[in-house]
Amino acid sequence: MKQLAVVSGKGGTGKTSTVASFAALAPSSVVADCDVDAADLGLVLEPTVLRDEPFVGGAVATVRTEKCAGCGRCRDVCRFEAVTLEMSDEPRGALVARVDTLACEGCGACALVCPEGAITLAERENGRWFVSETRVGPLVHAELGAAEENSGKLVTLVRGEARRIARERDLSLVLIDGSPGIGCPVIASLTGVDLALVVTEPTLAGLSDLKRIVDVATKLRVPAAVTINKWDLNLESAREIEEWCHSRQLPLVGLIPYDVAFTRAMAAERSVVEYSDGAAARALRDLWVRVDGMLGK
Repeated sequence: MKQLAVVSGKGGTGKTSTVASFAALAPSSVVADCDVDAADLGLVLEPTVLRDEPFVGGAVATVRTEKCAGCGRCRDVCRFEAVTLEMSDEPRGALVARVDTLACEGCGACALVCPEGAITLAERENGRWFVSETRVGPLVHAELGAAEENSGKLVTLVRGEARRIARERDLSLVLIDGSPGIGCPVIASLTGVDLALVVTEPTLAGLSDLKRIVDVATKLRVPAAVTINKWDLNLESAREIEEWCHSRQLPLVGLIPYDVAFTRAMAAERSVVEYSDGAAARALRDLWVRVDGMLGK
């Protein structure tokens, strides 16, 4: 089993469209949509959900006010200022601890120091994850709740389930649509993969983001290759990216031209290679041949 992660230093570079096309071209693959903050491969692959599970990625502190002595130790140790002391609603009007569940990080320090045992940690549902079937094969995807954290844990869960399905069905490739940027979910998307394909665009910001994500891959000891999307819109910037890749001995494996087929294909709920035989579709097919060859090596 090989694992290919398609990533980008920021959103909007064409990463997901590239993954959708690869999914249509790869003969034996399972797709893991690890962009859990904005999972949108389902817009193209038309998934039929077979499994729907809650994601419990953290905990929140709760106070049993009838046991609370109002000593304030919990407030003093809380690094997140999630605990306050307030007057209780009971007639005796005693001070009791209150927890702001939005600020609480579930570290458990408050429960540890409470002399009355009045604080406990309760699991909190942060989102949901799904196993679906699509016209191009199985898809594992997820939805992180609004303003929820622990996206790296959810990415790890999605990747683990995708590997399980690949072993179960004897599939040779786990195709990962990684999160954009360089944060925790990106690290979880990249760790341990066989190849990272970085999709960039021909702008100064694109080159800057490319450098950052390649540095992350290098620190994780993940081999990387680069493709430039919409390369023909700014030939000077495209040359700068090519020169930088050459200076870092990074293979530049694809140049995808600007093509309105990307937008039209998404509106038709199809990948570019399924929708069109135009220049972008041909470039993506050539790109897949090169990437597949690198994975084979």
